[in-house]
Amino acid sequence: MTKKYTRSEVVSLNCKDKTLFIIHDNVYDVTKFLNEHPGGEEVLLDHGGKDASEDFDDVGHSKDALDLMNNYKVGELVEEEKNGSTPKQTWSSYSKDSRIKADQGISPLLWVGGLVVIMGIAYFVYL
Repeated sequence: MTKKYTRSEVVSLNCKDKTLFIIHDNVYDVTKFLNEHPGGEEVLLDHGGKDASEDFDDVGHSKDALDLMNNYKVGELVEEEKNGSTPKQTWSSYSKDSRIKADQGISPLLWVGGLVVIMGIAYFVYL
């Protein structure tokens, strides 16, 4: 049976010796992972006691990182406090089909590069 936490319990249990946070209605204790986190322990400590779902998704974690999370899950929020947030698609979760769709057309980076070249030429011609 999964342990149920309230948001206030996550805040109160988070302390110097224990780092808890919430990601998509699940509660994680990452205390033993602090020194192993590739982004450094500070990023985890900064989110201690909080809902880190949005920041976690914005980083775009690998499938390995998502699998590793299961080792640190200690419970989930009580039903009344769940917000039903779901993970955003991460870089590693794009399917081959979505990469093909994304590759259709001209990349925005090429547009910007082309615009920079044109502006550079115009600058030297009209100067």
